[in-house]
Amino acid sequence: MKIKRFDSQEGNVWKYVFDANDVCYEAVLYKYEEFHKRTVICCSVQCGCPVGCLFCGTGKHFIRDLSIYEIVSQITHILHDQELDNIKHCERFQIMFMSMGEPLLNWENVSGAIKILHNYYPNADLLISTIGVETPIRIYMEIFELSKVINKIGLQFSIHKSTNAERDILIPYVDKITLEQIAFIGKVWSLITGRKPYLNYCIDGTNNTVEDFCRLTDLFAPSIFCMTFSVICNKQSNDPLAPCFRDIEAIKEFEQMFTTVGYDTRTFDPAGQDDIGGGCGMLWYVQDWFKNKELGGSP
Repeated sequence: MKIKRFDSQEGNVWKYVFDANDVCYEAVLYKYEEFHKRTVICCSVQCGCPVGCLFCGTGKHFIRDLSIYEIVSQITHILHDQELDNIKHCERFQIMFMSMGEPLLNWENVSGAIKILHNYYPNADLLISTIGVETPIRIYMEIFELSKVINKIGLQFSIHKSTNAERDILIPYVDKITLEQIAFIGKVWSLITGRKPYLNYCIDGTNNTVEDFCRLTDLFAPSIFCMTFSVICNKQSNDPLAPCFRDIEAIKEFEQMFTTVGYDTRTFDPAGQDDIGGGCGMLWYVQDWFKNKELGGSP
């Protein structure tokens, strides 16, 4: 296993690339103020991703699921590399399964990793970020049960559009559930756990209208759901035509519409976007690995 680390010039984000020849995957570490204040790690659960979100750098590439060890070792390696042995005393430590891959398509290994990571780091929030896939009902039941047992588990649905038709274009994966089904599952999860799920909404400049606001608020009640609003970074560092939207003021204006009617909200504008590809979906190094593999060279 070759592990490379890339440090952002901003000094608060690091990208780790894990290359085992047959697979390659990335994880990102974010520091907010100081590590003991807030530490966030976004880790991968698959090599590539079959979902194919248009703004994500993995595209339609998919190699295989990552094992429990491959998921957990991303966290343990990063913490060891940064000498964060006292992470259990961090005021807010978050592990997010959202760097690369769809957690529900590798649920057996993701759930196994969650149990191990909770044992290692009982103070860590463990966020499952999913588009919401059509999967055997037992998997959603297992998510409900595990989330009830481990009260540090969070659930986030990446929706990004306010209609199913628009979402089908942005997220072409056929076996996904509808916005209405997401609303139902989120309500059930909230009733069982007593916690609110999040909706992740990447704004592209066309989906932040008053009509979008009305459709979302009609479907997702503020008493049940929280909202995360995100920028969209270029999916390729050298492709100016790739989907991109970083107008923070426009995003905050849309966010304010939701806070006004009682939603808990947050805006995610990741550091390290331009020098190491620190943003969501900015999998520069994995993309190069895929290209070399397709050309028959050494990954």
